[in-house]
Amino acid sequence: MGLLSTWFCATLNLKINAPKQRSVGCNEIPRMRTLPPLNPLRAFEAAARHKSIRKAAEELGVTSGAVSRQVKVLEEFLGIAMFRRSPSEVILTAEGEQYFQIVTVHLHALAEGTNILTGYKDEQIVRIRAYTTFAAKWLIPRTKSFYLENPNTELRLTTSLEGVDFERENIDAAIRLCDGSYPGCEIDRLVANDLTPLCSPQYAAEHGLRTGRDLARVRFLHTVARPDDWRLWIEAAGLTGVVDAHGGPKFASSLLAYQAAMGNQGVLLGPIALFRDDIQQGTLVQVCDPVVSRGNFTYYFVYPRSRLRNPALRRFRSWLLRQIEDEMGLDAKQGAKAILQCRHDQSLITDEWNWR
Repeated sequence: MGLLSTWFCATLNLKINAPKQRSVGCNEIPRMRTLPPLNPLRAFEAAARHKSIRKAAEELGVTSGAVSRQVKVLEEFLGIAMFRRSPSEVILTAEGEQYFQIVTVHLHALAEGTNILTGYKDEQIVRIRAYTTFAAKWLIPRTKSFYLENPNTELRLTTSLEGVDFERENIDAAIRLCDGSYPGCEIDRLVANDLTPLCSPQYAAEHGLRTGRDLARVRFLHTVARPDDWRLWIEAAGLTGVVDAHGGPKFASSLLAYQAAMGNQGVLLGPIALFRDDIQQGTLVQVCDPVVSRGNFTYYFVYPRSRLRNPALRRFRSWLLRQIEDEMGLDAKQGAKAILQCRHDQSLITDEWNWR
């Protein structure tokens, strides 16, 4: 048999004995070489959805240049221009619009399939960081209504005095004291930071507290996290040099100072918004005027724009802002009446104590 015949027979034998290749059906994955890289797909989808490279970069937590480079990689892979650039926005080409619709469906399906496989619904979890006092005295007493509205959403609430690093920590949003500026984040103003001296009715009676000058003979309860509050209040009250702004025990949080005040150990300078229920119920009394506002230095809901991709955060934010609207809509006359009644009750207690 000649060389050519030998080669032909060997080739025919290989073809006959080779495993048969299955044709790719419509429900099967095509060969991997036809799949585009994932990161450029994500960049393209975000830019197309926002119609903005900058907004896509904010969502993805990268630079605008990085998004542009990823989109370029995708365009080179496909050999098709996805966008027409303009000074104010990016506009999808006809091919880009068609591809955007396809990519959106399949990225969502991929995310959903991953959730089903792992049994984990990350979009049902919202992670919030707050101050201990704010969480205990304002937020937690209201969260029952959030659970009723969102029975399938899990709130993971942590507390800390330290600032939050959204790039390194798995936190969706935080409640922080600031002056209205939090670089790199969106902010929503929450309750007012209006300060007033507070103590237990028994402590007020024991020390005969009626005016600001009476504070010269009592113990101040300080919060390390808010070192300037007493000094600013004393200056506003015109009591500089009359009372000591620095003397007295110092606590890590206002909640600890609150517990000390409830234990008849001194006078707390607290935000009315956090201790409103105690004032109205008479467990704490407002010692004297004035109420001093810290203005723009107050509590804010802080979050990177990209975190709003989490539906659970969007639901929590919407609920939280409704709580703030409800609080701001409280009848001011009722609030004033409640505080005046507390003062009246305090006077009666003081008179009774002196009579004894």
